[in-house]
Amino acid sequence: MSSISTASVTAIRPNSEVATAQGLPYFVGISGHSAGACGLSMHLVVIPPGARSQPHFHEGHETAIYVLQGRVQTLYGEGLEQSVISEPGDFLFIPPGVPHVAINLSATEAARAVVSRNDPAEQDKVRPYPLAGS
Repeated sequence: MSSISTASVTAIRPNSEVATAQGLPYFVGISGHSAGACGLSMHLVVIPPGARSQPHFHEGHETAIYVLQGRVQTLYGEGLEQSVISEPGDFLFIPPGVPHVAINLSATEAARAVVSRNDPAEQDKVRPYPLAGS
């Protein structure tokens, strides 16, 4: 016998940006706080022209990114010595604990991406990644 959930569906239209520990503006979508999610979060990140995130990692949760607009270079790994460039239509997966920085490669246009994590309170577990010499 199957049961039918009585939980409600939550629709969210983000109308303002919020500051994040990563140093990039987010438009909050789904999270534990906004929708009562128990196991995921999903947001829109906008990287201004020429901007970059702060070096950081996500403690204990995975990150999935889908690029909507722009070209974004992601530096990652120990010392941020590895690199990948993502363009519209590309997916990017970042495992838990992997340090990374996102860089908008355009000096004139914003980059936009949908970011999802398997933690409804993911901002609580963003940790700075100190680089040697900084």
